[in-house]
Amino acid sequence: MQTLDLLVIVAYLAATAWLGLRLSGKQTGLKDYFLGGRNLPWWAVCLSVVATETSALTVIGTPVMSYLGDISYLQLALGYILGRIVVAFFMLPRYYDGEMVTAYAYLGKRFGQSTQTTAGVTFMFTRLLADGIRVLAAAIPLKLILDGMGIHTNYFTIIVVLAIVTILYTFIGGIKAVVWVDVAQMFLYVLGGIVAIVVISAQTGGGWFAEAADAGKLNMFIFSGNPISDASAFVPSLLGGAVFAMASHGSDQLVVQRLLTCRSKVEAQKALIWSGIIVFFQFAVFLLVGLALWGYYDGASPADLGLGRDDEIFPMFIIEGLPQGVSGLLLAGILAAAMSTLSSSLSALSSSTVTDVYGRLKKTPMTDEQGLRAGRWATIGWGLAFIAPATVFQSDEGNIVILALGVAGITYGGLLGAFVFGILNKRARAADANVAFVLAVAVNAFFFVMEKYVTGEVWVAWQWYPLMGVIVTFVVGGLLSLRHPAPLPEPAPTAPTNDRVSR
Repeated sequence: MQTLDLLVIVAYLAATAWLGLRLSGKQTGLKDYFLGGRNLPWWAVCLSVVATETSALTVIGTPVMSYLGDISYLQLALGYILGRIVVAFFMLPRYYDGEMVTAYAYLGKRFGQSTQTTAGVTFMFTRLLADGIRVLAAAIPLKLILDGMGIHTNYFTIIVVLAIVTILYTFIGGIKAVVWVDVAQMFLYVLGGIVAIVVISAQTGGGWFAEAADAGKLNMFIFSGNPISDASAFVPSLLGGAVFAMASHGSDQLVVQRLLTCRSKVEAQKALIWSGIIVFFQFAVFLLVGLALWGYYDGASPADLGLGRDDEIFPMFIIEGLPQGVSGLLLAGILAAAMSTLSSSLSALSSSTVTDVYGRLKKTPMTDEQGLRAGRWATIGWGLAFIAPATVFQSDEGNIVILALGVAGITYGGLLGAFVFGILNKRARAADANVAFVLAVAVNAFFFVMEKYVTGEVWVAWQWYPLMGVIVTFVVGGLLSLRHPAPLPEPAPTAPTNDRVSR
C-alpha cells in the first residue's frame, strides 16, 4: 500500500462525506429526516436501493462464489427481478395510499398497535444481526490495508471505529444525505470491478475467460441437486429468490424507507423494478471479477494464498495487483459504500424505533421536534449496538454474503407473511397474526441454528426461509382466524338518483 493510495482513500472519504452533507438540506422534522421530504428523483432512489442491498458484501463476497464455483448466483438475481415486480404492484400502493413513514405502519392500520410494534421490533433485531455482518464486511479490506502497512490490529478495533464514524455521518445528514452518497458509491465500486477485469485481462492476455469456460465455471443454470437443500439449484434460486425479494423489498424498512422518499407511487415502482435489472448487471460484473481472479491466481485456494478468509481474495488483489492510486480509489469505494449502507440501516432502524415503537408506546402525541430528537438518539444507540454482532460473526469461516442473507431470511418470511396475510385474510385479527408471525420466525431460526451451530449440515437452503415463513404464517394464522366470524360484505354503492325524474 503506497502513500498515493492512502491519500486517495482519505480524499475520497472526505469528498463523499461533504457531498452527502451538502445535499442533505436542513432537517426540520420527521418527514425531512426519515423521508427526505418525499422529493427525491426515482433514478437516485433506484441506485440507492442497489447500493444499500449490496454494498461491500457484493464487492468482496460475490467474486468468491465464481472463484470457488461458477456463475449460478445469477439465478438468484432473476428471482430478485420477479419479486420486485410483485412488490411494485401489490404492496407499494398500500404504503403510498396511507402516507406512511415505515412499512410496519400498514400492519398497525390492519391489525393494531401490537402487530406493528412486534413487526418493528423484529425488523430491528434482524437488521442488527445482518448489518453487524455488513460492518464486518467493511472491516475485512481495511484490515488487509493496515496489515500491508505494517500496522497490525484486530477486527474489533476496526469495527468500533467504523461504527463511530457511521453514527456521526447519519446523525447529521438524514436519509437525503444517505441516498445521494449511495448514488456516488455505486458508480465507483461497479467501475472498480470493471477496472479490475481490464487490468487482469491486460496482465494475463485475457485467456482467463476461455479457461473458465473449459473448466465449466460459466454454468448459470443448475438443474441438478436437491431442490430443498442445494442453494445453487435453479428452483430454490429462482422461486426462493423471488420470495426473498418480496420480503426484503416489501417488508424490510431498510428498502421501503427509500421507496417512500420518491415523489409518487409510480416513480417508486419504476425505481424498484429498475433496481432489480441493475442488480443483475452488478452481480454479473463481480462474478466476472471472480473468474478473472481465478485465472490470475491459477485456481489456487484461499488457504494456498495465505488468506484466513475466502472473502479476502479480492481485497488482496486490489492491494497487490492494481496500479497505485487505482487500488486506493477502489478500496475507498468499498469502505465508503459499506459505511453509506450502514448509515442507511441506521436511518431505517431509527425511523422504525421512533414510529413503530416509541411513538406507539408514548402516551401523548409525538411532535415533529420530539420525533427528530428521539430519532437522532436512536441513531447513536443502534450504531453502537452494531459492534456486538459484527464481533461475534468474525469467527465464521463461510461466505459472508450467504451468512448475511441467511440471517435476514430468518425473519423475512414472517414479515412478508404478516403483510400478505393481512391483505388476503379479512377474517384475521391481531392475535392470529402475532402468533403466526412468532412461530414463522421460530421455525426459520431453528433451521439456521441447526445448520450453523449444531449439525453443520444444510437441511433447507437459505433461499427457502422466506417462503417457509410465509407458509407457516398462512397456515397457523388461517387456522386461528377460523375462530372469528367472516366479515360482512361491503354494501354495493348505490346509483345516484335524479330528483326531478323521481318527483
